[in-house]
Amino acid sequence: MPKTVTACVLLIGDEILSGRTRDSNLAYIANHLNKIGIQVREARVIPDVEETIVAVINEVRARYDYVFTTGGIGPTHDDITADAVAKAFGVPIGHHPEAVKILGDHYKATGGEFTAARMRMARLPEGATMIENPLSKAPGFQIGNVFVMAGVPMVMQVMLDSLTGRLEGGATMQSRTVTGQIGEGTIAEKLGELQAKHPDVGIGSYPYYRGRTFGTSIVMRATDSTELERVAAEVAALMREFGVEPQTGEPA
Repeated sequence: MPKTVTACVLLIGDEILSGRTRDSNLAYIANHLNKIGIQVREARVIPDVEETIVAVINEVRARYDYVFTTGGIGPTHDDITADAVAKAFGVPIGHHPEAVKILGDHYKATGGEFTAARMRMARLPEGATMIENPLSKAPGFQIGNVFVMAGVPMVMQVMLDSLTGRLEGGATMQSRTVTGQIGEGTIAEKLGELQAKHPDVGIGSYPYYRGRTFGTSIVMRATDSTELERVAAEVAALMREFGVEPQTGEPA
């Protein structure tokens, strides 16, 4: 039976906490990782505060197989993620020769000035390996089981895509959805009994409203497809007990 491989996602940035920037990275990361058998078990949004980043990195890297961070590796004074990660691992940080060359060649080719601020993006913690960035060239990096990526969604996505060969997946989480025009309060008790009967399958209840109609989608998640199908069938049968004809998938 495939092993379970877990991950935590850290979204770093005051702009997310303030509401100025709406995050889209978490959904992409979770979907991407699930496809290769890595289950995101936790996600946090934390500020650009060094001691917070250090403490949280050290906490979650000990708890999960992988940690993925986004944000805070740009050229400005408030881009402190790389420094904080280096501090968390207890190693110095400095200019990585290959990163300096990549960025230098990029700015030479594009006519931009390779300023001291931009040089900051070539700094990696000692012992880290680069994560390729085909778009803007400034690399992310991996140190231990921590992968540090950009906050800009397009850049983060190409960085994550380039990591597939480095990541070891395990059991892939699968899901099934059964929907019916029934209030979740009506089936809540029976649904709780069903969950107790099948502890290895996560069962979630999600009400919806479509104009004057309402109903509930029951989403089941598990790594065992046989058990998942069994529970989905039982949920459908439960709805029929209440006189509701279920449908597979999300509400129309």
